[in-house]
Amino acid sequence: MEVLRICGEIPLHGEVYVSGSKNAALPQFAATLLSHEKSILKNVPDLSDVQFMGEIISELGADVNQLDKTTWEINPANISHCAPYELVRKMRASICLLGPLVGRLRKAEVPMPGGCVIGQRPIDLHVRALEGLGANVELDKGKVVVDAMNLRGSHIFLGGRNGSTVTGTSNAIMAAVLAPGSTKIESAACEPEIIDLCNMLKKMGAKIKGIGSHILEIDGVNQLQGCTHEVIPDRIEAATYAIAAAITKGNILINNVYAEHLGSFINLMNISGVAVSNSEINQISVKSEQQSIQSFEVITLPYPGFPTDLQAQCCALACKAKGISILTERVYPSRFMHVPELLRMGADISMEGASCMVKGGINLIGAPVMASDLRASAALILAGLAAKGKTWVQRIYHLDRGYDSFEKKLQALGANIERVPQSKLPKSF
Repeated sequence: MEVLRICGEIPLHGEVYVSGSKNAALPQFAATLLSHEKSILKNVPDLSDVQFMGEIISELGADVNQLDKTTWEINPANISHCAPYELVRKMRASICLLGPLVGRLRKAEVPMPGGCVIGQRPIDLHVRALEGLGANVELDKGKVVVDAMNLRGSHIFLGGRNGSTVTGTSNAIMAAVLAPGSTKIESAACEPEIIDLCNMLKKMGAKIKGIGSHILEIDGVNQLQGCTHEVIPDRIEAATYAIAAAITKGNILINNVYAEHLGSFINLMNISGVAVSNSEINQISVKSEQQSIQSFEVITLPYPGFPTDLQAQCCALACKAKGISILTERVYPSRFMHVPELLRMGADISMEGASCMVKGGINLIGAPVMASDLRASAALILAGLAAKGKTWVQRIYHLDRGYDSFEKKLQALGANIERVPQSKLPKSF
């Protein structure tokens, strides 16, 4: 086991390059299974979740090769419909295997997945989508078992109590592209990662209209071919570096980022007094050294609303903002497991239902903290960058699921952060 040791209060300066999007790459790995032919994915982030997905589809029978750090070649000529439990249980995103297995093989057996503990995340909308396409879905001994011999195009509504489902939309699209007839998906998620998936599927020969909207129209085809596709940059990673600059009163340039994917976030930063601008194509600048961060309000919503995957990081930023900030979680209402750890660092935070109130403008103090999930890991590291003294972040295997070389990129910006064995923790901890 390893931990991150951080010495805070150092402003960040320099340039950082954003890796490919984890949330785009994982369903695209699954999408390669829709064809009998070889596909190549480029700009893939170097993450444990990506390695897990490569192992899973390899266990399904695909020939999987990592050509270099960011390029993967996948040949799924002969695959099985049964996904391995030991790998699937480690990663929530593996549920997106359902759609391509159903579409190509007309059957699937996928164990209920694991992943970050951020509250209840049922798969009822996934089931609704597949049943709407004529499949029979059962839960048997912890596995989702699908018989889709009567798969056909249909009209599907994917709205849920907390909005559209991103992975559910991915599954519906991937099943529908090979379903006979026409499919209309209403209340589809329209995140950039969904758009990127649709663009990849169109390269493979899929017929999809309405990309980027909440209504998708799909005409099923008999087969798809392989393709070469480049994964979009990770908007959550880019925003996390922007917050790192803001919380340390630094100035940085972020490269390989699509500013149009971060509209709600950039607006929030500018309102709070952090100057974020699109300096050049695929580059944004963050200037915070001369500014005092002002309190703000955040309500997480499906895209183009404020991303739930940035709520924890903004909670850390709110600790340094003058005044009282309010963060409300509408996507995963129990996603506040980072709050008790921020309290250990001296934060002044109170909870009321699905909202937290943060009294900011205080000095955070370094402390030993425990990461509970991927984005909580990032939030605690950000807090450590701003805190006085040393912060020790434990359980950083969560971080490696979604941030490519995170501490190395922060080191290049001047941060005093180091990955060390857990045995280096002070005995008093």
